[in-house]
Amino acid sequence: MTTADPALGSVESFCDHISVGVLIFSPSGLLVFDRMTPPAGVPPVAGHVNQHGGPEKAARNEVTEEVGLTVIHLHLLLNEWRPNHCRRTPTGPVGHHWWIFQAEASGSLRPSAREVRDPWWVHPDQLHEHALRTASYADGHLSREQSSGSPGIGPVWCRFLHDLGLITLFLSALDRIERVL
Repeated sequence: MTTADPALGSVESFCDHISVGVLIFSPSGLLVFDRMTPPAGVPPVAGHVNQHGGPEKAARNEVTEEVGLTVIHLHLLLNEWRPNHCRRTPTGPVGHHWWIFQAEASGSLRPSAREVRDPWWVHPDQLHEHALRTASYADGHLSREQSSGSPGIGPVWCRFLHDLGLITLFLSALDRIERVL
């Protein structure tokens, strides 16, 4: 992300309530990673739009910043509001207007040491297992510490991935996950 993270002792950053997410696929699956910054979870590439000039530019920049790849082509998949909290200083309502893209990218993975730990290509079956771990946390079967030590998919991503047909969760589980957003 281009705006500094106040938790790292830098300039204060504010939430603009507009975020992008970028799904990058290979024959091995979907590119995800362990987050180095809060909130804990296993997400695809994502970030705020502010200072990028718009959602498409933000998507391209976030891919380069977080995993070192260059976007060749973007395709918009979803465009919707989600009530997820943010680690940035809040201004206004809780949540973000999300633009979710699928990207074709080139280059070699060069993960950001500040934001990304251990990027990998997750197979759809494994993606579902990570979603079930998130549901277990939302149901109270895992503590915050247990979940942080081996996180599931970032909660905001469960509904997106479900709506896109990449995972399947009961609607009641998705509703419980929404409460931990």
